[in-house]
Amino acid sequence: MAKLLVFVEQRDGKAKKSSFELIAAAAKAGHETHAVLIGASVSGLAGECAQYGAQAVHAVENASLDKYTSDAYAKALQGAIKALSPEIVLASHTPMGKDLMPYLSALCDAGLASDCTSLEFDGAKLKLKRPLYSGKATAEVEFLGGGLQLATIRPNAIGLPKPDTSKSATATALSVDVSGTKGKCLEVQKGASTRPDVTESSIVVSGGRSLKTAENFKILEELADAVQGAVGASRAAVDAGLRPHRDQVGQTGKVVAPQLYIAAGISGAIQHLAGMRTSKVIVAINSDPQAPIFQIADYAIVGDLFQVVPAITAEIKKL
Repeated sequence: MAKLLVFVEQRDGKAKKSSFELIAAAAKAGHETHAVLIGASVSGLAGECAQYGAQAVHAVENASLDKYTSDAYAKALQGAIKALSPEIVLASHTPMGKDLMPYLSALCDAGLASDCTSLEFDGAKLKLKRPLYSGKATAEVEFLGGGLQLATIRPNAIGLPKPDTSKSATATALSVDVSGTKGKCLEVQKGASTRPDVTESSIVVSGGRSLKTAENFKILEELADAVQGAVGASRAAVDAGLRPHRDQVGQTGKVVAPQLYIAAGISGAIQHLAGMRTSKVIVAINSDPQAPIFQIADYAIVGDLFQVVPAITAEIKKL
């Protein structure tokens, strides 16, 4: 059994469910599971961490940590590691995790396995898998020797169990000196959209340039709303101005691994496949029977998306 620390990512006082995935996976494997919260006022999230299996919750709270910066958060997490001495530290492979963990790896002089799509344990050792070459190959990763093991896991790769609402916890304060950091967040610009983030949703409905106009994405939004999912887009659709970059799925956008991925009017360029091919179930809708995306789809629907998508939405609403 290992002592394991999970960095719980939060924005505006709300924790990312992908962090709870990691807590649950570590606790299920029987490890001594600790959660660490970093921010200006984050101790109120301790209860949720306990509900997913955290045996202890620690909070590094400081007014200077209100907004994320890589050097301040890495220094705070390094202080938590020194105080708790874990063998393993996990974080989600989100934009924050991708920025934070390499910085922490350098500070701690520890190895990092990033963008992993599976998480297993061999005693106190991590056994991981991560995609290579835009998902065309998979590497099995293990850490050699002793020392701290760091890893980032792709959101939705493990799955989120139901929380045990009978459990609760109070965060233990950790005093960490984060003074002297060079980075400072001057401004946070938020998009106007209130729709779910594609990296957090268990169902993603994506559209390509075939939708032709931004207004036509409404049919995908209706389907996404019916299944309580998020709306994504291919790079071609984003480059054409049909959808904001926050929704882009692909190698140069966001990498997703939902339970269900519906691709409507997306041909299946390699850079798009790199961002979604680890989805559990893939449904592709395209009028071209030779579209490359059909090669990785679990279900292929050859037809006009403007007819197929509304028909699916109507049937789901009946259910």
